[in-house]
Amino acid sequence: MSDGIAATFFDRHPVEVARDLIGMELVAGDASGLIVETEAYAHDDPASHSFRGPTPRNAPMFGVPGTAYVYRSYGLHWCLNVVCTPGSAVLLRALEPLTGIEAMRARRGLEAERLLCAGPGRLAQALGVDIGWNGNPLHGALARRSRPELVAGRRIGISKAVDLGWRFGAAGSPYLSRSFPKF
Repeated sequence: MSDGIAATFFDRHPVEVARDLIGMELVAGDASGLIVETEAYAHDDPASHSFRGPTPRNAPMFGVPGTAYVYRSYGLHWCLNVVCTPGSAVLLRALEPLTGIEAMRARRGLEAERLLCAGPGRLAQALGVDIGWNGNPLHGALARRSRPELVAGRRIGISKAVDLGWRFGAAGSPYLSRSFPKF
């Protein structure tokens, strides 16, 4: 692993960052994976947690680019985001497991490698992400590994701004949370 990505990499529009994160390795303690799916959320995006301004929950989104914004989805699953420009972030939706696969299996309680990190909640659980990650820098935990062909489509699990094609993935990856329909 190199020294990671410069913090300035994240100080851009989240769509640019979301596209550029595909093919990067994320190292999280005893495990790592290749980022194969992301979603972008901008400060002026009605689907973003920051749309109505800062709150105690979304405060990290207004912090330093390259830091983690972690929240619970539906009170069940932790989700890991990387902060970009103020009020914007990129949700990490899926990884291709690279190292620490046995640790991921233990955390997830399943064997199927393809399903270990296929979805934001699964990804966070497999890596051991929890609220303790919130606000911590991530740029040192990321390094470019490949530049796969990208696919884009609508974001998943939202009810506002559903027409935006701000979900990105590595074309043909079997580790995506869901396939990309024609957009």
